[in-house]
Amino acid sequence: MSTAPAMRLPDFTKVFVIKTDACSKGIGAVLIQEGQPIAFLIKALSPRNLGLSIYEKELLAVVMAVTNWKHYLVGYHFVIKTDHQSLKYLLEQKLILLTT
Repeated sequence: MSTAPAMRLPDFTKVFVIKTDACSKGIGAVLIQEGQPIAFLIKALSPRNLGLSIYEKELLAVVMAVTNWKHYLVGYHFVIKTDHQSLKYLLEQKLILLTT
């Protein structure tokens, strides 16, 4: 790293972008506007969460980011970007209840 990233103040007239990622031992996210970071978030996974699948870890990163930055996001348009392909269909999943 040659230069430190410069953080900017949020502009609530512009779209927020959340980029998330997960690895075997932790999860992280960055809140961005117009390519500039506003806030960073990183967390080591607890022993209980270390056994989760990568899908669940990626989803945990999204939930953690939205929960942590809800004061920026509530009432405003925002985009979530993740590198995990199956999460892009999250809003299209349907819950099917089986009755016997």
